[in-house]
Amino acid sequence: MAHIITDECISCGACAAECPVDAIHEGTGKYEVDADTCIDCGACEPVCPTGAIKAE
Repeated sequence: MAHIITDECISCGACAAECPVDAIHEGTGKYEVDADTCIDCGACEPVCPTGAIKAE
């Protein structure tokens, strides 16, 4: 299961910097997680200042 980034994302990039497999990329209006690349490690979740990252 991959993590998802909700609409609360403010596009700060903190999550992308923490991802060990580069599964997080800037999308339109918010960052997005590539579900095929995500290893569900959860490293992105605690660094999100708005709590926009959730386990799917």
